Amino acid sequence: MGVDPPLAQAAGPHGERAGRRSFTVARMILETLEVDPAELAARTGWEVKPEGACKGDLCVPLADGPLDARELARRIGMPLVADERRGLWALGPESGGRALASAQMPDLELPDRHGRPFSLRSLRGTRIVMVAWASW
Repeated sequence: MGVDPPLAQAAGPHGERAGRRSFTVARMILETLEVDPAELAARTGWEVKPEGACKGDLCVPLADGPLDARELARRIGMPLVADERRGLWALGPESGGRALASAQMPDLELPDRHGRPFSLRSLRGTRIVMVAWASW
């Protein structure tokens, strides 16, 4: 399966190169689309358990049967790049995907439009739509 070392050095989040800030990225080079659960755990920290693929307290449900790299990439949010001419696939680090720590909204307190504190807790039991926006 894997033909690469488990870790690679990459540029930092703002394109910094060696000598500046850098971080380590787990990766997997695959020779087939079937992923070995033990190698997945060793290289990425995602363990296959009865409840699905889990990393820490996060679990993502998986289909029964062999662990397919395409399905794994889709469910966890890992990029999958193919070099079909050479018969290799690269499974990159997760980008967040659909894994949630919980389905509960955090208790936020923010100022309302008049500057008074407003707590989401005050809406408990009421259906709401929350829209979030960030300029970055």
